[in-house]
This record gives sequence, structure tokens and C-alpha cells, in this order.
Amino acid sequence: MKKQFKSESKKLMDMMINSIYTHKEIFLREIISNASDAIDKRHFISLTNPAVGLKKSEYKILIKLDKENRIISVTDNGCGMTEKELENNLGTIAKSGSGEFKAENEQKKNVNIIGQFGVGFYSAFMVSDNVTVKTKSINSEKAYTFTSNGTDGYTITENENSEKDLAGTTVTMHIRPDTESENYSEFLDIYKIRSLIKKYSDYIRYPIIANVPKSKLKEGTENEYIDYEEPETLNSMVPLWKREKSKIKPETYNEFYKNKFADYTDPLKVIHYKTEGSATYSALLFIPKHPPFDFYTKNYQKGLALYSKGVLIMEKCAELLPDYFSFVKGVVDSEDLSLNISREMLQHDGQLKLIAKTLEKKIKNELQKMLENDRENYEEFFKAFGVNLKFGVYNDYGIHKEELKDLLLFNSSNGEKPCTLNEYVLRADNDTIYYACGETKEKIEMLPQCDAVKSKGYEVLYLTDDIDEFAVKVLNEYDGKKFKNVCDNDLDLVSEEDKKLEEAENEKFKDLLEEIKNIVGDISKAKFTKALKDHPVCLTTEGGISLEMEKVLKSMPGADKNQFNANLVFEINSNHKIKDTLINAYNTDKSLFGDYVKLLYDEAALISGKPLKNPSLHTDILCKLITK
Repeated sequence: MKKQFKSESKKLMDMMINSIYTHKEIFLREIISNASDAIDKRHFISLTNPAVGLKKSEYKILIKLDKENRIISVTDNGCGMTEKELENNLGTIAKSGSGEFKAENEQKKNVNIIGQFGVGFYSAFMVSDNVTVKTKSINSEKAYTFTSNGTDGYTITENENSEKDLAGTTVTMHIRPDTESENYSEFLDIYKIRSLIKKYSDYIRYPIIANVPKSKLKEGTENEYIDYEEPETLNSMVPLWKREKSKIKPETYNEFYKNKFADYTDPLKVIHYKTEGSATYSALLFIPKHPPFDFYTKNYQKGLALYSKGVLIMEKCAELLPDYFSFVKGVVDSEDLSLNISREMLQHDGQLKLIAKTLEKKIKNELQKMLENDRENYEEFFKAFGVNLKFGVYNDYGIHKEELKDLLLFNSSNGEKPCTLNEYVLRADNDTIYYACGETKEKIEMLPQCDAVKSKGYEVLYLTDDIDEFAVKVLNEYDGKKFKNVCDNDLDLVSEEDKKLEEAENEKFKDLLEEIKNIVGDISKAKFTKALKDHPVCLTTEGGISLEMEKVLKSMPGADKNQFNANLVFEINSNHKIKDTLINAYNTDKSLFGDYVKLLYDEAALISGKPLKNPSLHTDILCKLITK
């Protein structure tokens, strides 16, 4: 007698099949996980009732393919189901026999159930137009068969000669005919089945066995072969991350990393640990030596491989890693995540968020240890991925700056080795952290302002990455010391006496300085200064945007070239002979004065790394003055 599903309709079935699972190939993972659960239950029950158990080596999952009749069957020798259990678990969509079993035994140890049979079972209808479940419970003398096409109900019948059936379950799926858009026949290929098991179920703890085609040379012949089938275990069963860390050799980690993540070099660091409590999971993480070729492209996908009790849920779960740790590769295997859950639902899973939070903390702590105890390797890591950490400081309005600031490294005027902010502060006896920006360390050292700061005995951080100054601006200060760009207009390096002399000099020659501003046109003001040591001129900025920030902002795709302009100040060294030359020309020959101003401004721009607006005019003026 055909029965209807208790709480459900065809519409609900369609939603189950088409929405919960992203890929049709997932059906095999679900059916195998159910088989593994059934064996787990039988083993657990046998701990108190040895009569229903088997030897550990006897438990297995068998897969059979019948291409001609388009059939796949998955057989386990687990606990099986009674007629009532069939009715309850398969007759009601989303009813979970595994869930109930786990709930009933949650106070006991060694209960490790993967899935929820009701939900996972119906994934079979994504590829099958008819499914048969033949089963016999360890607690019953009778065996039963459940049959359904997934739309108009199901039947449950008692098997003839039930007493001869062995305990366990066989799920037989009749594969749908191929369509223009779907190739269902691929699931009848043993090589496809093998690849799916390797992908999703490689770490199921029981052997998954199938007959695999083989061939051998016929005895007495040179080129005649005999085809035959041979049972083959398709899964490796024990994942590396669940083995004891102390028993794993470094080369084993390295080979696993290179094979799984397609890298040709060993990882820079391996992080292998387990947690228990509010977030129970195993993690095997790797920090690569170098970025992958697509790391800085939109095609790069961050994320860790996410498993639930050894069964793959996602190949790359982006929610497990913040963007600034996107270089980390690895796997996470949780005991607390539901296997039967969509990517969209998983993104809002509270347990996943808790795991992500503890992973972030662990990665940060391991990097800190590397910085303190393995400086050479940390510097190699930072060359490869330091930009990521700086971006993490800057991104999201600096919400993560406190966690990341001590991991940053910068080159500085104090030797060849990069230093941390803490190391800079410990060496400095001033209240300011001075920095300078430029394309390279060598170009930064040529800046007149940098020379002026160093002449006062202060160390200068050299910022050469585009993100650097943005990160520093977000940090604002470190250990109470404010960051200061050496190219800021208000650097305040001169004495009070020199300040007064500067003010008087700028007031005295305000008309000359105003004329300089009018000639140049791109500056907010011109001024005489006593802070430049031996250099004749320089460009400084006032306000929030420096010259380097202007260059970075204007280089962004789609940027408006008229936005993000730095407020430039043209500074002239009042202790340099060029001052008297300018004053004399201003008083005697305005045309010559104009040429001097344009030439000097261009020189200041070139030193600062700012491109000339009119290189041809600059050359013409220079040649005119040389030949005059």
C-alpha cells in the first residue's frame, strides 16, 4: 500500500533537492555518511550488547555499479532499521534518526554521528528517479524494503525470507536518464565515484569498497589482456589532522600541503592543534612561503577546507578567515557542525563564527611567536604577506588595528634590518614616530626632510608600500607616541629662536612669496624655512593628504584625477645661497625670477617623486639659463 509523506508535498521535495544542496554530486557524500552513521550506532550499541556487534575489521561500506541498468547501490553492515524506524526516518522529510540517537545518548562517550538520515537520504533524488532501501535492524528478525520515486509517496513491504537477511542497509538508486543540461551517466563511472569519495568522504573511518576494473596479461601471450574486477578500498580513512602531532614527521606535513594545495615549495609554518569546549574542532593550517600566482587578483578565493567529522562540507569556507589572514591554507574539522546544511545557512551558523574567532586568535598568536622566536622566517613571511596585515590595520576603520599593530615590520634609517613599532619606540627618546614615504628606501633617503630629521638624531621609518601611510594614519599613535610624516609642513624641528626668525623673514618677504605662489599655481603657499640643513628647496604638505597618498588615490581604477589633491607648501632654505639669488632677481629681473621659481619648484617636485607637469618647459628654462 502506497503511503504519502507525513508532513510534506512535492513542492517541499523540490526545495529539498534543488535548494539545500548546491551540487548534485553531493548525493554520494550523504548516502555514505548515513552508512557510516549506521555502523557507528551498531558499534556503540555493541559496547553494552556484544551479541549485536562485529569485529572492528568487519565493518565496511560497499558500492556497486550496474551501468547497463543504471543502478548504484551503497551497502553497510550497520544497525539497520525496523519498520517503524523506516516509517519515521524516511517517511518524514527532515526527520533525523541519527539526531534522535545522538540526543538520547549525549551523556555517553564515543557517540560520533555525522548526518541526519532524513535530510541526507533525499539528496539521492537529485540524481535518481527511484530509490529502494532494503534494511534489517539488529533488533529485529524481519527485513523491510522502502521504495519511492520521491514525489507521490512511498511503500514499505516486508521481505520474504527475512530471517536470512543480514543486519544492515542497502540503498539502491536508479539513475535518471541524461538530459541536454545534465550528464547523470557520469555517476555510473567508477572513476567518477572514486574521485567523489576522495573529495568528500576520504576520511570516513570505515573502508569504502568497490569493484574496480583491472586488466592483466594473459598467460602465455605477449599482448593479449584479460579484463576483470577487483575489490579496492577507495578512502584513506584516517585524516592527517586527527593523528597525534608528536607522531607526524615534518616531511609528512610538507607532502600533504604540497599535494592538497598545489604548491611546489614546503610551507613556511605548520599550525596543527585541537580544541575542545565551546568550539570543538581539529585544525591543520599552513602559512605558505610565497603568494600563489593569483593572490592579488579578483580570482583568488580565500578559505579553509571545512569538514564535519571527516566529511567535506566546503572546499573553501571563506567565513573561517578574515581578509588579512587570507594567505593561510588548511583544513578545519568540526564535531559540532551539521553535515546537511547549505552554504547560505552555514554562513549564519553561530558555531562557525565561534570557530572563526578562535582560528583568528590562534593564527595571530603563532605569528607573534614566529616574530619573537624565529625572526628570519618571520621576515621572509612579512615580505610575502605583510601588505595583508597592513591592509587589516587600515580596513574596517581600523577595528583590528590593536590585534595587528605588533605584527608589522618597517625598514628604517637604523640599519638594514626591518623593525617593529615596539623596537622603534624602545630606541627612541622622543615623543614622535617619524616616517617618510617613497617608492624605495633609496629614494626616501634622498628627501631633504628625511635628511633634516636624521640630522637631529631621530630614527625615520621608511614606508614603501602603497598601503603603508593609510595604515599609519589609522594607527595614529603607538605606545602614546604620535606618527608624523617628515614631509608635513608642521614638522616643528627648529628651535624657538629660529621659529621667530622664520616668522619675521616670511613676513618681510611676503610679497615675494606671494609672487612665487602665483607663478607656480599648484601650491597653497610658499615660505622660507630654517629646517632644511644643506638642501635648497623641498615640497611639504598640510592637511590630511600627503604627496604619496595623493599618488596612490589617483592611481586607483576610476579615480577622478581632480580629487584627492595634497595641499602643497613650497619651502625654500633661508640658510642657502639660493635665497639671496631669488631676492636679487625679484628686485631686478622679474622674468629671470620667474624662470628661477619654475626651475626650483620642478626640482623640489622631482625630489619628492611628483611628476613634472611640463618637462619640455623645464628643459627649455634650464637650457636658457645655462647658455645665458
